[in-house]
Amino acid sequence: MNTYKTSGVCSREIQFEVENDIIKNVKFIGGCSGNTQGVSALIRGMNIDDAIGRLDGIQCGVRKTSCPDQLARALKQYKQSH
Repeated sequence: MNTYKTSGVCSREIQFEVENDIIKNVKFIGGCSGNTQGVSALIRGMNIDDAIGRLDGIQCGVRKTSCPDQLARALKQYKQSH
């Protein structure tokens, strides 16, 4: 399980698993439970590059980031280290 500490959003952390560039599991710690569960369910089974492409740059209101954007950042960081 990989862990990413979020910044600038309501969730505090994202835990995720990737196997052969496929997202197996995502869990947000904190944040809007329904929304984060929805994002997690939608990207489960998705290719990591496709997920990054869809989530990168999404903003939450006036914030320059969002929980989905933070997940994209977590996945980018994962790719750079693997």
